[in-house]
Amino acid sequence: MEPSIFRYIWANTRREQVVILLIVLVSMIPYYLAFDLPKQIVNGPIQGSGFEGPSATQPFLRIAPEIPWIGEVVISPGIPLERLPLLMALSLAFLSLVIINGAFKFVINTYKGRMGERLLRRIRFELVDRILRFPPQRFRQLKAGEVSSMVKDEVEPIGGFSGDAFVQPALLGGQALTALVFIFMQHFWLGCVACGMAMVQVAIIPRMRRRLIVLGRERQLTARELAGRVADIVEGISTIHANDTTNWERADISHRLGRIFRIRYDIYQWKFFVKWLNNFLAQLTPFLFYSIGGYLTIRGSLDVGQLVAVINAYKELPGPLKELIDWDLARQDMQVKYEQVVEQFEAEEMIDPARHAPDAPAVEGALAPLAVRGLTVTTDVGTALIEDVSFEIAPGETAALVGGTADGAPVLGEVLGGMQRIAHGHVQLGGHDIEMLPEAVTGRMLSYVTASGYLFSGTLLDNITYGLRHRPGPDDGADERSRRDPARRSRAWERREALRAGNPDFDIETDWIDPASVQPPPGDEGLIGSVAEVLRVTGLDSDVFDFAMRSVIPADRIPGIDAHALTLRRAFYERLTDRGLGHLVLRFDPEHYNSEATIGENLFFGVPDGGLAAIRTVVQHPFFREIIAINGLAEELFALGWQFASLTVDMFRGLEDNPDLLQWLTYMSPEELPMYEQLLARVDRGSFIVAQNDDRRTLIKLAFSYVEPRYRFGLLTEELRGKIIAARHRLHRKMPPELQPLIQPYEPDTYLVSASLQENILFGKVNQRVGNADAKLREIGRELLRENRDLHLSVLEVGLMHQIGPGGRRLGSLQRQRVGLARALVRRSKYYVMNEPLAGADAALQDRLIEKILAFLGDQPEPPAVLWVLANAQLAHHFGRRIEFSQGRVRSSAGDHVDDGHSPLRTFDAAS
Repeated sequence: MEPSIFRYIWANTRREQVVILLIVLVSMIPYYLAFDLPKQIVNGPIQGSGFEGPSATQPFLRIAPEIPWIGEVVISPGIPLERLPLLMALSLAFLSLVIINGAFKFVINTYKGRMGERLLRRIRFELVDRILRFPPQRFRQLKAGEVSSMVKDEVEPIGGFSGDAFVQPALLGGQALTALVFIFMQHFWLGCVACGMAMVQVAIIPRMRRRLIVLGRERQLTARELAGRVADIVEGISTIHANDTTNWERADISHRLGRIFRIRYDIYQWKFFVKWLNNFLAQLTPFLFYSIGGYLTIRGSLDVGQLVAVINAYKELPGPLKELIDWDLARQDMQVKYEQVVEQFEAEEMIDPARHAPDAPAVEGALAPLAVRGLTVTTDVGTALIEDVSFEIAPGETAALVGGTADGAPVLGEVLGGMQRIAHGHVQLGGHDIEMLPEAVTGRMLSYVTASGYLFSGTLLDNITYGLRHRPGPDDGADERSRRDPARRSRAWERREALRAGNPDFDIETDWIDPASVQPPPGDEGLIGSVAEVLRVTGLDSDVFDFAMRSVIPADRIPGIDAHALTLRRAFYERLTDRGLGHLVLRFDPEHYNSEATIGENLFFGVPDGGLAAIRTVVQHPFFREIIAINGLAEELFALGWQFASLTVDMFRGLEDNPDLLQWLTYMSPEELPMYEQLLARVDRGSFIVAQNDDRRTLIKLAFSYVEPRYRFGLLTEELRGKIIAARHRLHRKMPPELQPLIQPYEPDTYLVSASLQENILFGKVNQRVGNADAKLREIGRELLRENRDLHLSVLEVGLMHQIGPGGRRLGSLQRQRVGLARALVRRSKYYVMNEPLAGADAALQDRLIEKILAFLGDQPEPPAVLWVLANAQLAHHFGRRIEFSQGRVRSSAGDHVDDGHSPLRTFDAAS
């Protein structure tokens, strides 16, 4: 990158800088006239100079400049006006100049702001582009928190400064010079005073501010280190808790914050001292003007209008001077920040940008076999990880690379995946060095999977299809009609701005997935059909099914989902009945109390539209209070809530530090235990009438969450069940119109809009007193969905919309590994490198998945080659070849050669 910030700014904004500098130059004309006009107003109409007679006139807008050696040149004789009209005309002219000067400021600031934002966009993109081009070894030296902080925060002031880099000194210097020239033209000695004081400010203040630059650099470095340390804490939080080092981390953060505080406090002290001195010097000059100028006015060598004009002009001088000094400080500070950023984003052996071109030229030949020639990989300090390894594999072959981390097999996998730098030797595709081939070839010909593959924040489908997004699809809608469409105009504006900022004009909204790269090839079912097949192979289909079953699916999300759900509800109940498993689900019945549902669910007997907010609205309505007041239901719920709270407090008192036991406390948080303890101390079980309203609501709300089979406190009597059912009927029969949309009653032939798909199909509660009831019900649900292919794919599509969180944190470790496998399998490649993708999984599961994955790949029209790094050598029987590593070398290579028309297998076995 360009080491000088000024050369970088000029190289990328040259045209805009020239335009805005011309605007600044033109703006000096009305700026100067605004200084001269007050003198004309004071000396002319106000003091009456030139208006000795009652009908005397003076010319308005007379333009007659004095040209050396030529004399006065009259361009316009002006309009003769009397005293009062001339006063009004000159005042309006002054107002017009104020508006014109304000318009120039608006145009200049807006233009340079847009220019600065474009350059900020450019530099941020260039930094991220350089990250994408870093060699693998560079990432071992980087901290994600520090790098992201630099891209987000540290370059932002550089973008703002870029608009001021050339314009600000020109504008401020021009304004200051214009004011000084005007003062000199009014009186030479007053001009000398103003010039002298300006020179003192310009000479002293920047020197004093140099310490601020040093302190600012220290502040930036310490803040960056703090960001990196906080990122370490976030990424290593499990290690911190496991080793009880939370207080050590607090001490470290406190120390770092103390250092930052000391630096910032020094900055404040020095900054405000410099500001005080600058303000003092700025106020000293008016003192000299009033004293010296007043003396000259009294002596008659300076008229009042000139003195007023000089003072008015000097009022405009400190501002530009102060901002010019600030600009000089910012210039030095920005140069330091820019150099620090450039230093962090420089790296040796950066990837050639041509390798990332989306339209890289095709490579001649079949790109087979994949050959490793004399490969040696070393650490940063020169220790060999693998040494002189050679072999080759052709499409259609399968090979197991056996050996632990110390033996080198995983290292070879990292080399093939582009994660390790080659010290000596080559990896070739069809005789082409893989490091010379564009990623448009290597990234599509070779799929790499590891257990630690990163998942991006977004949906499950986004992550599975991530490897299919190589280049944007065709930009449709280019006809005249579509160009008149607002969306097309917005896209055209985005494209122009991207090009002006040096960004690529790729359209993120277009379809980036190439159907030709999808595996298996999409048929009538489209991309979802291919993804469904990959989900089946990797075993993710059951997880995706569970995600979908827990999702709330609006009726307009999947056309006909309401009818399908009702059909499944009936078929589900029939299958349960046929298999004698009807007792697994306690269905909703308006005449019976559902023992597996909470008291609140039994009372409302419906699905709230809006969750707790809808329930809260109903509960706070006077109608609800009237309903539960009948037959003393409110008093009984109050008493049940009191007993529930009392038993809970007795059971969990003193266990605040025992998370294993507190996990069973699901109906209140551990932090609420002291609150309930205080409530029980001031309220008795039978004190409903005298209790405060807040205490009543708290205990009744707690009673709503009670489930007898789950907690087994024996608090729910048959009499109370009957009262709840009676209140249920009154609630739905007499509910006011404004409350009716908030709760959708349970009805056997109605789709529950705000309920999950599982709740719609079950239409009841799972009987938890039956062992493995959930698993049995899920299996029956999957059977029914498989029998309806269209609905099955629609449900899977809903499950694929599941948000997995940053880094896939909402998934389990095995689920993340399966997603990594699915991401590779769904795209067609000639070579698959599986680098211990199921690390940590049990051997039986790995055995099943390897068998299914190899069968899936072998059934493709053009079977690819598979290199699988195995930590468990017993699983190598699935593969046609076994390449065994020991101490960084290939110890043995055995297996049958697959004759598929490619060159014969050659194994270069280095001595071990």
